[in-house]
Amino acid sequence: MPTYQYRCTSCNEELEVVQKFTDDALTVCPQCDGGLRKVFNAVGVVFKGSGFYATDNRSKGKVNAAKPAEPKPVDSKPAVSASSTGATSAA
Repeated sequence: MPTYQYRCTSCNEELEVVQKFTDDALTVCPQCDGGLRKVFNAVGVVFKGSGFYATDNRSKGKVNAAKPAEPKPVDSKPAVSASSTGATSAA
């Protein structure tokens, strides 16, 4: 079950409560009967196991796989089209 953190809007009292996802949020401060608000904090995420780093599952030859491809040289010969081959069509 998750632990939720609340702060009173009147007395600034903070409390942590273990609640189910289906439980209603607390609204009344147990100290002063003021209003409670949920406090949201940044959550730390830890990735465990292989496959999360660029060095995982790669051979030494593919270390630079994320680099962009080098530009290909431009062909200096013009493209040959069907009309310039000298072929004639039967009419």
